[in-house]
Amino acid sequence: MGKKTVSLVLSSGGARGMAHIGAIEALEEKGFEIVSIAGCSAGALIGGIYATGHLPKFKDWICNLDRIDVFSLMDFTLSSKGFIKGEKVFGELKKLIADCDIEDLAVPFRCNAVEIPSGKEKVFKSGSLYEAIRASVSIPTVLMPARIGRNEYIDGGILNPIPFNLLEDKYLGELIAAVDLNGPKDALVKVNNQSKKEPALKLPSWLKEYQKKFSSYFSSGEKEQKEVKHKGMSSVELLNYSFDLLQDKLSELVIEKHRTDILIEISREQAGTLEFHRAEELIQVGKEKMMEAIEEFEDGSQ
Repeated sequence: MGKKTVSLVLSSGGARGMAHIGAIEALEEKGFEIVSIAGCSAGALIGGIYATGHLPKFKDWICNLDRIDVFSLMDFTLSSKGFIKGEKVFGELKKLIADCDIEDLAVPFRCNAVEIPSGKEKVFKSGSLYEAIRASVSIPTVLMPARIGRNEYIDGGILNPIPFNLLEDKYLGELIAAVDLNGPKDALVKVNNQSKKEPALKLPSWLKEYQKKFSSYFSSGEKEQKEVKHKGMSSVELLNYSFDLLQDKLSELVIEKHRTDILIEISREQAGTLEFHRAEELIQVGKEKMMEAIEEFEDGSQ
């Protein structure tokens, strides 16, 4: 018997998107063939890289970045549209894995973004892979909007965090698997990562104010992050918190509306948006969750 084919839907979720890597590894180890991918934001990044055939190379790179390495890839700016330009990290990605056209990928891939100021969803089916990913990951207030031609784009998660509708019938697999990175608190997996010592993050003096406002994105320590939260939210934190709540509810409604054969949820509290230095841990969480979900599915289908 041949492999069961699966179409994969990967949600938005910042650094938690590294769990997508583990989920993909679990599917492949269990004998599934991924025949199409729809991704949003972090899901666009991992899904797009997978479709190039170079996910193992990306995994090796991201798992060897510590907190300081991640911080050094952030080209900070004082722009009111976002505090990270995004040029530096995409420059490194292009050195690691060459850009290509979406229509030339071995695995059919689609991702989304939101055009501004029209507010329309943009679905990327062709053209530069990295331009599409850059548009899809443009988290409001964090990453500056992506410009393609005369148009500007922000994170696709604003309208469609789990883009089931991007899957096309002609590429649809026998099964649909989805990874939701904006899951509830009870989906949290406790991980013992005390053995991995991370260097302390020392921010430049001009970034001290940013550290207070965006502690959930790049904190210098768990204790400090908790203290900041107890003091109350700034206007920007409140805006992002509200966005997160809306996205969580939207994700829940989208999942209820669409057929999913295999679904895993990664708690929003599993990692902060920019905690890419925890990639190895998050990959393991995604893999374990997907393995469990596959076993449940196979038990139920017997």
